[in-house]
Amino acid sequence: MNEFKGPDVKAPRFRQKVVRVTDKDFFDRLRKKHAKCKELNNASILSIIKKFNESLYETVIDNRDGVELPEGLGTIFIATCKNAKSKNIDFGKSKKYGVAVTNNNWETDGKLAKIFYTSYASKYKFTFRECWGFVACRNFKRSVAKNYPENWTMYVEVSPDRKLRSIYTTNVLKHIRKKKLDVDLTNYNEFDL
Repeated sequence: MNEFKGPDVKAPRFRQKVVRVTDKDFFDRLRKKHAKCKELNNASILSIIKKFNESLYETVIDNRDGVELPEGLGTIFIATCKNAKSKNIDFGKSKKYGVAVTNNNWETDGKLAKIFYTSYASKYKFTFRECWGFVACRNFKRSVAKNYPENWTMYVEVSPDRKLRSIYTTNVLKHIRKKKLDVDLTNYNEFDL
């Protein structure tokens, strides 16, 4: 067992400059573009955006295939991955016991949940799509961590040696073909033209 040295909480920190999308200019442009928004104040518009985002990530958690984002921005889904080769240290327990304690994910056979964003389907051909990224909010990450051990077998398993695009498209196409094959043939008459 290795001795665990906690982080230095008094050490200098790098603070990245935060740029918010929902600033004063955003609200002005929104009210100019949509007449119904003129009656709403900034707090109610932000609550609408927050409710939409919450329903979006709850749907991502509930569906195996994830969710296609509006305006053709891409797809977000959760996938099962192999455990990292490096040690996954549980900092809370390590600080408590003074020894490095690892988190081995015994409930999920050592598998991890990862949130993926992809825009490589043929219908997401927008300018500079390679420059776009996705960072999940804290609530999304925590709800995935809470729900994943219960339903970890439901999600697509991502292999580290194959491209994400091919894994996702093959699984989605397989699911679509299966839905098409589940046709009710009780009233089928091959001689009826």
